Amino acid sequence: MNFSERYGHYRAQFEGMLSAACADMKFFPEILSESMQYSLLAGGKRLRPVLFLATLDALGRELPAEADIAVAIECIHTYSLIHDDLPGMDDDDFRRGMPSNHRKFGVGNAILAGDALLSHAFELLFSAAERGAGQLAAARLIAHAAGPCGMIAGQSADLLYGEREDAGEGELLFIHAHKTGEMIAAPLGAAGCIAGREVDRLLRFGNELGLLFQLTDDLLDSGEEGRLTALKVYGEERARRRVEACSEECKSILQGAGFDTEFLCGAVDFVRMRQN
Repeated sequence: MNFSERYGHYRAQFEGMLSAACADMKFFPEILSESMQYSLLAGGKRLRPVLFLATLDALGRELPAEADIAVAIECIHTYSLIHDDLPGMDDDDFRRGMPSNHRKFGVGNAILAGDALLSHAFELLFSAAERGAGQLAAARLIAHAAGPCGMIAGQSADLLYGEREDAGEGELLFIHAHKTGEMIAAPLGAAGCIAGREVDRLLRFGNELGLLFQLTDDLLDSGEEGRLTALKVYGEERARRRVEACSEECKSILQGAGFDTEFLCGAVDFVRMRQN
């Protein structure tokens, strides 16, 4: 299979895992379950769980056994999107071509849906951690990446520096590394924790891939106001050179790895060339 076919294969496996997990989300009041599932099942690239499953596969681990961790990763990502879309954050009315959660269910219910998804993710991670030391290490890594030293720090810095005229490259790199990079690196590192090898290499690769993802995101959202972006710091030509250098660095990190890196190399090109 080529990269696109393999990506579709892992994504389909994850969609099955997610559908099964959503079938168990029977919370009361029903609007809570409905709002959680509305955003979880809204589609998207599923990049983070796909990276997790593909890396597990490359490291020789069974994928269905770690479904709860894959779903937890997507729950955390989805909660962050729900909260990002709120009027106090990015104030977006649409997500993936559909009304954003707060437009569908109201601001209060959207906040609670995000809170519930984050809490549920930790329930899943606690359950997974009972299986062994590798899963415990994976859970700890994901929790750190999602928290005040990881994604939340990046989101806070994004708000803080968006309107600051004195903000520059250092602040931009902090935002990219934390808001985006941490939760792209975490699924890769988590797979390494479970397999018991290549954790440092996978985290370095994931951090660089996260930087690449955010650089391309800034280029795609060239008209966005009120944010510190690569376009504002570097200008378009230099930002595009940074994309190419970052792509090369991603692949360089994978050289000499003790597992099949073909899919992860393909993921670099997928992120670099994406249009949305």
